[in-house]
Amino acid sequence: MENYPEATYHFGDNEYHPDGSVTVHCTLTVDGITRPMWLPVMDNRNNAISQPNSRQISDTKMRCLVKAISMFGLGSYIYAGEDLPQDNSTISDEQAQTLNKLLQETQSDVGKFCTLFKVSSVTGLLLKDYDRAIAALNKKKEGMK
Repeated sequence: MENYPEATYHFGDNEYHPDGSVTVHCTLTVDGITRPMWLPVMDNRNNAISQPNSRQISDTKMRCLVKAISMFGLGSYIYAGEDLPQDNSTISDEQAQTLNKLLQETQSDVGKFCTLFKVSSVTGLLLKDYDRAIAALNKKKEGMK
């Protein structure tokens, strides 16, 4: 939505089959490009469900929308069987200075700190670990009073 706020989607009519199963249809338009997608209502073993209830149809519609979104490349790693992408962003210089100050104030061993967070230096700390590191050092600082 950040890049394509004008994107739209539409659910078509459900397709009812002679065996009582149902296929849902979704069309997604992004930046003037339209991609249709379809998906049968299935159980957890990927078998078609005969006479699905409204909840099963609703859930399948949302899965179908996700599948249509993946046709534009967003989240395609899910269908490729890959792991979720990792955010390997590191902390800013200012955040590193804040941590170094707290490490000094708490007389903490920088080497142990780096080992705990699996980094070679304070500046290599991952952004996702920053809040946890600050909280731990602040807790240690409070205990020193």
